[in-house]
Amino acid sequence: MATHSASAEAGMADPAAYCKDLVRKRDYESYLIGAFYPRHFQGAFFALRAFYVELASVQDTVSNATIGKMRMQFWRDAIKSIGDGRPPRHPIALALHEASQKASLPAYHLRRIIDARDAELHTPTHLTLDSLTAHAESTSSTFLYVLLSLLNLSASSTFSHAASHLGVAQTIHVLLRALPYHASKGRMVIPAEITARHGVRQEDVFRVGGDAEGISDAVFEFATVANDNLLTAREMFKETGGDGGQVPQVAMPVFLYGVRLSQRLRGLHPRCMLHA
Repeated sequence: MATHSASAEAGMADPAAYCKDLVRKRDYESYLIGAFYPRHFQGAFFALRAFYVELASVQDTVSNATIGKMRMQFWRDAIKSIGDGRPPRHPIALALHEASQKASLPAYHLRRIIDARDAELHTPTHLTLDSLTAHAESTSSTFLYVLLSLLNLSASSTFSHAASHLGVAQTIHVLLRALPYHASKGRMVIPAEITARHGVRQEDVFRVGGDAEGISDAVFEFATVANDNLLTAREMFKETGGDGGQVPQVAMPVFLYGVRLSQRLRGLHPRCMLHA
């Protein structure tokens, strides 16, 4: 915590550089994607992604939910203050304020992400796939909506629907990749309705990982849901009249997150993942 505070304090001199470096260190894929944004939007992209990464990390960087809720309230207040032209003294908030002077950053989308991460502090796991999908829509998908707004593309229902499905696929992929970590914390990130269908006992997963009965089938089903959402996102682009359903160049930076997702989903193997 002290290290984070010292780093944030140092970032006051150049908030944009702080955000870009944070993304480079903690979300390298997004760091690479940032280069594909028009130069005048790159600072805003890194500010937004730093904000997203910061919120996503709260659950695992606080000792209890109360402290986490205080962090979330700070960001709620920060978004309001940014809208009022009075950003708090925090490099990410300052970078977001600077970005808001140059581009459209819908505050209601940012608040939606905060609220979803706040709720996650109390309910880190999901009983149903519908519940997890709603969470993905409020986090990953909503972040993509913000990026569409950044590029003045939010009026397109095709782009929005594709972003919705890509966000769900992203969330599931992230959860599956982090399955060993969550299991080590006593959390089962695959929805209970899926694990129950395959006879998975959470205690067995926490104890023996990939050797747990039914876990391979549960992982396969969960990954299939992600892949189905990715395929649906691709289908949406056929409505744009592009060649073979290709993503239009103007929207490519937003949808670059889907480029390697299919390959990564195919590469998931429950036994390797849970013994990582």
